[in-house]
Amino acid sequence: MAVIGGGIAGISVAAELASAGVRVVLLEQEDQLAYHSSGRSAAAFLESYGSPEIRALTRASRPVLAGTGDAAAETSLLSPRPLIWLAAPSEAEELSALLEAEPLLRPATDAEVRRLCPVIRPGWAAGAAIEPGAQDLDVAGLFQHYRRRALAAGAVLQTRAALMSGKPDGKGWVLHTAAGEIRADAVVNAAGAWADQVAVRCGVEPVGLRPLRRTVAIVSAEVSRDWPLVCDLGERFYFRPEGDALLLSPADETPTEPGDARPEPEDVALAIERANEATTLGLRHVRTSWAGLRTFAPDRNPVVGEDPACPGFFWLAGQGGYGMQTAPAMARLAAATVLGTPTPPDIAAEGLDPQRLAPARLRP
Repeated sequence: MAVIGGGIAGISVAAELASAGVRVVLLEQEDQLAYHSSGRSAAAFLESYGSPEIRALTRASRPVLAGTGDAAAETSLLSPRPLIWLAAPSEAEELSALLEAEPLLRPATDAEVRRLCPVIRPGWAAGAAIEPGAQDLDVAGLFQHYRRRALAAGAVLQTRAALMSGKPDGKGWVLHTAAGEIRADAVVNAAGAWADQVAVRCGVEPVGLRPLRRTVAIVSAEVSRDWPLVCDLGERFYFRPEGDALLLSPADETPTEPGDARPEPEDVALAIERANEATTLGLRHVRTSWAGLRTFAPDRNPVVGEDPACPGFFWLAGQGGYGMQTAPAMARLAAATVLGTPTPPDIAAEGLDPQRLAPARLRP
């Protein structure tokens, strides 16, 4: 089995497949794993964030992340940090719908919001909601958990192995890579922003994935480490403490080509402008900034499963900005698809219909 892509999607499904007794080689184009989006995550676990399918996958991932489920992390990778959603007057109906759909959220008064985060300008938001059970997520710890599992189960992790081309030969797949020729029974396409390109190189029709640039900056500010994660419901900004500074984003989604994403100064400036409008922080000095790629299918749900037109070619792509918090459930679901076994019962119990993620839904 060849897994293409060394981010969290690739390493987690490699670990699951190898643990099931499958011989796995993971192929990563860079000289290190998790170089792109997986190494640039904002590191939050939010059960109220994303589509119903994303929320189901997030709930099903919590036991592993909390260190309590089967094949769980050795210690909990989660630490409490509540989430506050702030809604503008025009977003009142959207806020009500979110509160109705997500029982983990509850309404919050302006006074309660300012008690949790005193720098929010009084009256700036027309409404707010709190997810008390939101968490920070140890991204590096999660990646290393799956890396250790994969290696312990015998998976081979090959860097500097960009895929040039691949084709089925009647016995499996022949892959031509920068590290030489690889033969595999099947292929799992977990290449993130490059997943459509990988498909084309294997003679498979792409599914219409769109990489979108997301900018993050660390800005000097007088902060309390106990402040929550604060998000604008219209996705114009979010921020949270980062040590003795503030992690801040304009929540941008700029279409771009797959590559090594770099922050644009105007996006960093926009993040500061929006945060200064909503708070009394008076942000100015940027310590550092970076950008990552969030890759979405047209319906913004992940793509998980065997390609309907190409047996032996499996997708695990389009995680968008939810890849870390859904990784445990996504990897188990993808592995079950590859192995031809039923959807894991705990994932099915969350109400997830795997057909909502299957690549067939994106075909004409």
